[in-house]
Amino acid sequence: MRSYSTKISLTKNARGIYSLDPTLGCNSGTSEGKAKGCYNDCYAAKISKMYGYDFNKTVLRSFTNETHKHKIRKQITKIPLPFVRMGTMGDPSENWEHTLNICRIISDTHQLNLFPQSKKEIVIITKHWKSLTESQLLELSKYGICINTSISALDEYLVDTALCEYERIKPYCKSILRIVSCDFNLANKTGHRLHKIQERLFKSGAILDTVFRVSRKNKLVLDGVINIKESKFLGKKCYISKYNKKTYFGKCSTCLEMCGVKL
Repeated sequence: MRSYSTKISLTKNARGIYSLDPTLGCNSGTSEGKAKGCYNDCYAAKISKMYGYDFNKTVLRSFTNETHKHKIRKQITKIPLPFVRMGTMGDPSENWEHTLNICRIISDTHQLNLFPQSKKEIVIITKHWKSLTESQLLELSKYGICINTSISALDEYLVDTALCEYERIKPYCKSILRIVSCDFNLANKTGHRLHKIQERLFKSGAILDTVFRVSRKNKLVLDGVINIKESKFLGKKCYISKYNKKTYFGKCSTCLEMCGVKL
């Protein structure tokens, strides 16, 4: 399989999100034999496999020279959204020092003093595979950053750690709990237990509810732990497990929450 390029780039996906991923691939999320990633249905892992890339290997991405830095900064100023996202096809927490260095470069203070209207918030989506140090938290507070702590009741044994990190970073930047929720089958013993954990998560403060796109062959479906239904996402048929019927499931340009930036 191919390895991802180490040259960082600004990309736009079908949903309309602009991403500047400091890492591609997710060794932490695919470790211990979980080749399909988190919940055995990680969309980033699926996309990587589709295009022949090795998602099991984390690749650090950076700028090649000053011209490249200037080009990316200029591209970011033209984004029609108020933020740029990190953590779409990899988890920035696998190397926080590297991620903060990328944030430092694109948040160049001289550039922002010249063009303050071009400033975009940085949204980092992470499962906190590695924790930020105190000095890194202080560094992080210098930039316009909104951290989405990604969690689900399906992460059962990681929930307390995630909640701890979510609270810990609040004094330094905007902290959002990004919940991958499910329609749990309450008649199923495991489903009922996970539903209780999910209810606790939804009482945790600043939250985003995200829909779980899942394969019909996922063990959670086959074992009756979650309920799914057929839906359409960006014009294509898919299967979802949706906790709240009102949860937004569409293009990012019409989303009211904007990955927490608008909360």
